Amino acid sequence: MTSLRHDVAHVGHAELLTPEPERSLWFFVHVLGLTETGRDGDSVYLRTWDDYEQFSLKLTAHETSGIAATALRASSQEALERMAKAVGQTGLGGGWVDGEPGIGPTYAFRDPDGHEMRLYWESEWYRAPPELAPALKNQAQAYPARGVGVRRLDHVNYLAADVAETTDFVTGLLGARATEQIVMDDGSVAARWLHFASKSYDLVYTEDWTARRGRLHHIAFATDTREDILRAADICLDSGVFIETGPHKHAIQQTFFLYVYEPGGNRIELCNPVARLIFAPDWRTITWTEAERAKGQAWGLKTIDSFHTHGTPPVA
Repeated sequence: MTSLRHDVAHVGHAELLTPEPERSLWFFVHVLGLTETGRDGDSVYLRTWDDYEQFSLKLTAHETSGIAATALRASSQEALERMAKAVGQTGLGGGWVDGEPGIGPTYAFRDPDGHEMRLYWESEWYRAPPELAPALKNQAQAYPARGVGVRRLDHVNYLAADVAETTDFVTGLLGARATEQIVMDDGSVAARWLHFASKSYDLVYTEDWTARRGRLHHIAFATDTREDILRAADICLDSGVFIETGPHKHAIQQTFFLYVYEPGGNRIELCNPVARLIFAPDWRTITWTEAERAKGQAWGLKTIDSFHTHGTPPVA
């Protein structure tokens, strides 16, 4: 049993790369309902309506798709310095860099699989302009009533050549804990779900069948209700957005889900995972076998083949 250190508070934001910047921006603003907060060169900053920070997603024009970096907010300045020192000793640290808008000093590094990561503590809370001011003072922004209306950036799912090695790094140096995992008949770890606080998972690492490194499986945005997932399917259908699989319910973590591809090719999950909270301080990792996973999702839907083969950036 691994104890939570609580050095990381939560996933702060992610930077997504797209070769179709205008179409991708349309998707996130008009289909998902995010709000644009600023621009810098080839990047656009976007926020979900219930995020307390300045932005949730940085969308950057690029020659291909994929994820550029994931930022984790530390639980304190001391925790930030402690993690930066530990990561630096592994040789994977990139050093201190200037933060994004509204973000203070940031420590850059890579996980063992090559995914770019950021750690920060100082964060300027979002203050809505008059036209976006909420009626309730404990809400950062008025509900946009546009598209799906996703509430927050929920988690990031990476592809990894060696799931065990990379997740051991995140648990050992960043203080995460594995809530669930898939272990194959040969003993290899095919996937692990990691959390930093009470939410059942924040980062996921899934085996990359291409054996490449540094690729993305998906990023996920949470909705208020299951009904929002069903409505999202209709919105995506009417908007011409490709639906990969769902709506349905995962067996692992019991998340209600819908997977779509945004116009740049990145997989996006719309999820409603709020029923799964981990309060047990002595939580024991749930292990799923190869045979159990072959049964498919919670209500019998078989896992679609592209779920194991599609990732970004794409490979031949």
